[in-house]
Amino acid sequence: MKSKPQFQQSNAINCCLFSLLVIFQCVCFPSSTAAAFTLSSVEHSTSTLESSNTPLDFIDTSFENASPLWYDFAPDGTINVHLVYDHERSSPNRAAGHFHFLLQAKPGSQLTLEFKNLDNIWNGQQGSIARELKTAVISPDGREWKSVSLESLSENRVRLTVRMLGPRLFVARVEPYRLSDLDHLLASIRTNRLVEIDSIGHTVEGRPLEIVRIGSPRAPHRVFLRARAHPWEAGSSWVVQGFIHRLLLDDVFSQRSLGRYCVYILPMANKDGVAHGRTRFNMEGKDLNRDWDKPADPQFGPENYALESWLENMVRAGQAPQLALELHNDGSGLLHLSRPHIPHLEEHLERMAVLERLLRRYTWFTEGCTPPTFSNSGSLGEGWLQRYGIDAAVHELNCNWIAGLKDYPSARHWEDYGASLATVFYEYFALANSSAN
Repeated sequence: MKSKPQFQQSNAINCCLFSLLVIFQCVCFPSSTAAAFTLSSVEHSTSTLESSNTPLDFIDTSFENASPLWYDFAPDGTINVHLVYDHERSSPNRAAGHFHFLLQAKPGSQLTLEFKNLDNIWNGQQGSIARELKTAVISPDGREWKSVSLESLSENRVRLTVRMLGPRLFVARVEPYRLSDLDHLLASIRTNRLVEIDSIGHTVEGRPLEIVRIGSPRAPHRVFLRARAHPWEAGSSWVVQGFIHRLLLDDVFSQRSLGRYCVYILPMANKDGVAHGRTRFNMEGKDLNRDWDKPADPQFGPENYALESWLENMVRAGQAPQLALELHNDGSGLLHLSRPHIPHLEEHLERMAVLERLLRRYTWFTEGCTPPTFSNSGSLGEGWLQRYGIDAAVHELNCNWIAGLKDYPSARHWEDYGASLATVFYEYFALANSSAN
């Protein structure tokens, strides 16, 4: 016997559910008013949706890195975009803030969107992300992006108004950098004689984690970079890409730089989160920039476990990085320096002051460092400093505004910043040599 088409089955199920709802109302509330209320409510809801004059046809989230969300309509036609939180394991912490979706609407129409579900919990404290949502980017094709301003509203809401120049418009918090972008980068550099790409482990969902080495392991100094511990923070990936491209130009400067230092890069730590359009945690609810003050959990945090195993092998071989930067995005753009109780803390802070001066001199960085009272327990910056004696810091990149350029952030600006890091590290290790002598 032939089965019914899926849509017929769906309609039949909906009718059954509706009938059960009416029966429930009549049994529990036997007055005719209750039954009439049920029917009139459904009719009113249907009428409201059918009479809506919104020019929106659909919000598509079926593509790579699209954010999970649902939407409905306010009486004035505003499109309420409800972001979906991802949650931390064994913790009240939750995060929303990544958005990346495709509007499909009538060309020439104006859409008003209101973002909701922005009440994040961070380190056990409530803190709405609304105050950091000041800009977004839009694109008709998902490749050429333009920055637009967001409007802050009361009750932790944020509004975006856009004009549809065509039938499709991508909207994202920052210019996206997807897994496919990383795959393209790795494929383009894999055969370069200066490059070695090693798999060090896998994500929760089995995606490979790569360490990209650029230069010779016999170089006198070593620097480590990690990007995308938090999936929404695509600026970190663009910085890494710009840095790699600069070092592989194979000109006089890159040759001198790679004669002084070797680079190790984990270009995308939270690949699963990037693929699924999540905001902060891995697929087992672990924050990959936390718990570095203790051994990594191979079950719930295989991404950190793989990196920790790689690092400890480097330490045993006498090849530990002398400098490590954990790259992130936020709304302030500070260099996060922790001050744990360790021997020789003052010497570490002096070297980080040198790094800050060089960032100001050779890049558009102007934001400065966190205050002396700052602590970020469990971050990679603090954990690697405490456990391994590595000069490590978390480097945030402002996702709203680049004060040093007086411009909105873009992939091009972040790639330029990455290229400038080649000079920063060259000068940093030159000063390290002179101070050692």
